[in-house]
Amino acid sequence: MTALLTRDQPFRLDRLAELGLDPPAFARRRRAGAYRRVLRGVYVDAAVPDSRSVRTAAAKLIRPPDGVLMGCSAAWVMGVDTFAPSARFDLTPDWMVPHGSTRSVRRGVRFVEGYLRPEDVLVMDGLPVTTPTRTASDLLRRLRRPWALAAADGLTHAGLTTPADIEAYLARLRGYPGIVQARELVLLVEPRSESAGESVQRLRLVDGGLGRPEPQYVVLDRTGRTVGRVDHAYVAQRVICEHDGVEFHSHPDDKTRDERRRWCLTEVLGWRLVVTTGHDLFGKDNAFEREVGAYLGIETGPRLW
Repeated sequence: MTALLTRDQPFRLDRLAELGLDPPAFARRRRAGAYRRVLRGVYVDAAVPDSRSVRTAAAKLIRPPDGVLMGCSAAWVMGVDTFAPSARFDLTPDWMVPHGSTRSVRRGVRFVEGYLRPEDVLVMDGLPVTTPTRTASDLLRRLRRPWALAAADGLTHAGLTTPADIEAYLARLRGYPGIVQARELVLLVEPRSESAGESVQRLRLVDGGLGRPEPQYVVLDRTGRTVGRVDHAYVAQRVICEHDGVEFHSHPDDKTRDERRRWCLTEVLGWRLVVTTGHDLFGKDNAFEREVGAYLGIETGPRLW
């Protein structure tokens, strides 16, 4: 017997009647902000805060037989956003099912046939998902280069796995699609990276032939007091690279704080500074690498991605 819905549970649209709603009434209330979509075809009362339990409950509603949540969807349940910007609002979960399985025809669900060892799977709130190490390994192989590194950085930053564990896992794989990229990128995984923008910035510097910068470097003044912690630094050359994401650098107070700190870094302490935003970091232009390269005395090549 199917359990009755409660207000704090995610629900599928085919159970609207249990909430006393028909499709037109639900559509009106959703437009008014009463409900939010958790996954395609799965909603929850907008007053219910986002949490791991809500995400796992939503995924269980559309889990195929023998399906294990994988990839960006598995990371999402673990609380780490590894989606590329173009996929961030797709909300279509990815499942791995055994070879030869009869696939569900439910809309809004993606499948990959594959093999998972028992140790590659963990159960979170009753939902089977790939382990953090397996998830990071899959994303390093499957995602486009910048987002692959950002995903692995995010999982390690959250303390769910380590670069050494991922590298050891990848070493066991032979002939898997994307394994060459994964084995290259795992050497660049950085748990100290705090955002996807920082990960992409670091990869651009490395791919531009400028060497790996020091992440989250603490700059001290001449008296030994902390001036600030910067995203990336080439310490010997006194060059700083920072990325201004929307979340922490768009409010007027954030901008004022950044301006004061950066004035001290450049005008008082003599560091040279290059700042990126989403517009120039994710574009095709390599002006960022050229500017940093000029400070370092290194000529950069063309963008590879």
